[in-house]
Amino acid sequence: MNNVFVYIEIGEQNKVADVSLELLTKGRKLATQLGVELECICIGSKLDGIETQVMPYGVDKVHVFDDARLFPYTSLPHTAAVVNLFKEENPQICLMGATVIGRDLGPRVSSALHSGLTADCTQLEIDDFDMKVKEGDTFVEKHYDNQLMQIRPAFGGSIIATIVNPEHRPQMATVRDGVMKKEILDVNYKGQVIKHNPADYIDDAAYVVKVLERHVEEAKHNLKGANIVVAGGYGVGSKEGFEQLFQLAHELHAEVGASRAAVDAGWVDHDRQIGQTGVTVRPKVYIACGISGAIQHIAGMKESGIIISINNDPNAPINQIADYNIQGNIEEVVPKLIKYYKANSK
Repeated sequence: MNNVFVYIEIGEQNKVADVSLELLTKGRKLATQLGVELECICIGSKLDGIETQVMPYGVDKVHVFDDARLFPYTSLPHTAAVVNLFKEENPQICLMGATVIGRDLGPRVSSALHSGLTADCTQLEIDDFDMKVKEGDTFVEKHYDNQLMQIRPAFGGSIIATIVNPEHRPQMATVRDGVMKKEILDVNYKGQVIKHNPADYIDDAAYVVKVLERHVEEAKHNLKGANIVVAGGYGVGSKEGFEQLFQLAHELHAEVGASRAAVDAGWVDHDRQIGQTGVTVRPKVYIACGISGAIQHIAGMKESGIIISINNDPNAPINQIADYNIQGNIEEVVPKLIKYYKANSK
């Protein structure tokens, strides 16, 4: 088995999605540890120069499939291109974003190649492990070198599971946007561009679905890129309580996030949810207001620079990871913060 592959998601104006660049950063580290190359797959239309967006992240080979029918994404042609390329290249690892596209494409590729797929990983590591396998009527200990440890919360976040696919390739994993860190390796990094003829990999029958019209809506906020996040949980108490958080965020030039409990209560829009089933954020300052700190929420904000917890429960789990704890009721503490920053902000 050969190299590490990353499927690249390409959006409007042929801009590579952040989650793909994050996976290239992680993929580069995994490939270096394994002593192999990092390759990526770009599928779309009018992709001349697409390599300039990905090579600085340490990509050794860029596989390009360029056809007017390949953008926007549709399931069958993209699946055919990836599956048939993998049959040629035999990658040992394939990483995809846990996005709408990745959640559709990943299982299709995995099923076609009879490989394993772990969804929504929070960590990816290379390690050895031993496992008992059945040979005849007995079990024998077998050692596996350099396996991909696919780590993710399981059973509602009550445990952290490490999943391994020792016998089948590629080892496939999806990772949500923001979980991995995006870092340029070398702005002058030079790799090889391989332009494939899509007709050699995709039958015309795969283009059975044609997108006639698309409506693209811009994001209403920049929660993932904010330097300061004010997040509210069920302890905020009401939609009106969240209005105060928006006021505080306005004074701090911050964005507002929420826990799943607050979203489920209908106090704030779902696109502001932070956690395992929402957005992952890494702000310089994270202010958690009335958030107990379930493991699913912590998974989405634990990499924050400074964590401040405002909670009337001294035993709230989030206090264990917070840098500063303010014990008190939200309806008392937040108005005081708003008043202070109104008077002192430049």
